[in-house]
Amino acid sequence: MARFRTRLALLFSAAALAAGAAVPAQFAGAYPAAAADDYQWAALGDSYTAGVIRAAGNTFEVPRDGCERTDRSYPQVIDRDLGGLFELTNVSCGAATIDNITDTPQHPIGRHLPPISEDPDYPFPAVPPQSEAVSTDTDVITVGAGGNTLGFADLLMKCTQLGGESDGKGTPCKDALGASVPARLRKVRQDYDRMLSVLHERAPHAKILAAGYPTIVPNDASKCGFGDLTKFGTITQSDLTWLREDVLEPLNKAIDDATGTQDAASFVDLYASSRNHSVCDDSKWVEGFVTLPDQLSFVHPNALGHRNAADHVEEAMLNAIS
Repeated sequence: MARFRTRLALLFSAAALAAGAAVPAQFAGAYPAAAADDYQWAALGDSYTAGVIRAAGNTFEVPRDGCERTDRSYPQVIDRDLGGLFELTNVSCGAATIDNITDTPQHPIGRHLPPISEDPDYPFPAVPPQSEAVSTDTDVITVGAGGNTLGFADLLMKCTQLGGESDGKGTPCKDALGASVPARLRKVRQDYDRMLSVLHERAPHAKILAAGYPTIVPNDASKCGFGDLTKFGTITQSDLTWLREDVLEPLNKAIDDATGTQDAASFVDLYASSRNHSVCDDSKWVEGFVTLPDQLSFVHPNALGHRNAADHVEEAMLNAIS
């Protein structure tokens, strides 16, 4: 439905451009302005925005900066969909924290994850805080961040280790790390509030669209076969349920709550639409630890997941300028 509405809006925009002065007066201003007066859009975020994995397309920067933005990530998909209506500045970067968006330079890692993989171009020069891509001329800001501030990758690695040691039984990860999660979530909320304030200060007229995270763990964790690296490896089923209920869903709520305090910000929910497309579903929009035959994906959206994100973020962008 979101994709249909987007295409319909673009159809009317194109018709208005072709008709020029012949557009009837009653329709004037009903649709986005002509491409010649394009809107300035800054795409900020972490790897769930940048793309990063090969299942989300090919990296396209030359020379590489280590952020691993891919051509099938949702900012690039939207840029193609909307055909020049927005002028895109995409500074999203794999492994970015909320602070890396707000005011802290980042040292990108590219595909350098020793001992699993070595990146021949590593180390990469630092990239500036992503907020520097935002100015008083910016009309729309999309941002997707929070997982790295929460330490989600570290939780996955620890849960994998502990699940293997417990031979798939119980909740060893929850038992070891559960007490730390409330403080992690509070930090996400505090950092997100500060980021939104900085973005609003730099771009006082911009609409900020905060994308949440998709469904990663299914409601029925028994779908996730223990030891399957195309899913969650050796994380126990009970710990997967804990990650969904006590970590990932509250992470989205923290982002949603933060945007609710800002008049110029709104939350773009990607969770509900992806509910049946988790890492463990047959039609998955998020890859597991590996993508067959031999690609490291470490629980990131594939091109289908980015297509879904594009549909929802795109609709929110068009609503923001209508």
